[in-house]
Amino acid sequence: MNNTELWVERFPGLAQLEPVTKQLLVTGSKVVDVPKGTTIFGPGNSPENMLFLLDGTVRVQQVSETGHEIVLYRIHAGESCVLTTACLLAYEDYAADGIAETAVQAAAITRDLFDDLVVQSKSFRDFVFAAFSKRITDLFLMIDEVAFQRTDVRLADRLIELSEGANTVSTTHQKLSTELGTAREVISRQLQEFQRRGWIEQARGSVTFVDREQLEKLANHHI
Repeated sequence: MNNTELWVERFPGLAQLEPVTKQLLVTGSKVVDVPKGTTIFGPGNSPENMLFLLDGTVRVQQVSETGHEIVLYRIHAGESCVLTTACLLAYEDYAADGIAETAVQAAAITRDLFDDLVVQSKSFRDFVFAAFSKRITDLFLMIDEVAFQRTDVRLADRLIELSEGANTVSTTHQKLSTELGTAREVISRQLQEFQRRGWIEQARGSVTFVDREQLEKLANHHI
């Protein structure tokens, strides 16, 4: 994309804004390209821009004092980063990492413009808080999963999600432990059990589905 003229139309909430607000977003934004693997933000940093993702995926994860990692959520094209929103609103530093899982293209607006639009435009404010409330709900669901759901059910569900319809998932035991916020050893034992049952085959850096139907049954709590 060579200019930002139409990027606001790719966000359902922004597409409904009044023309003057759209124009402020267009003229006040800059489209940036970020290579895969780049850490876009991290703990201790203060956000200077609000990002609207145009292409790619950003993984937001947190590391505990003991070194355990957990994926909080992913930002996909057509979404904004609610952690950035929270930090901008509260004038706080980030408490998690944002990592480009793929090459990423995003539209960035400055903190000053964000502040002005939140004050001046009810429709922009509604967009910000609608996205914010949805992500908070998602995070509560994730907390419920981590605290109360069985690891085998969560692992089956995450493997299916990460496969995106394919029969092989490129991943490692360490990455899966980060996805689920549990110990690598727990994931290794569970994958070995799945393999023993004939549901998957493991290779270095990948998991291949042998019996996807059984994994889906488990993910849907039907086993």
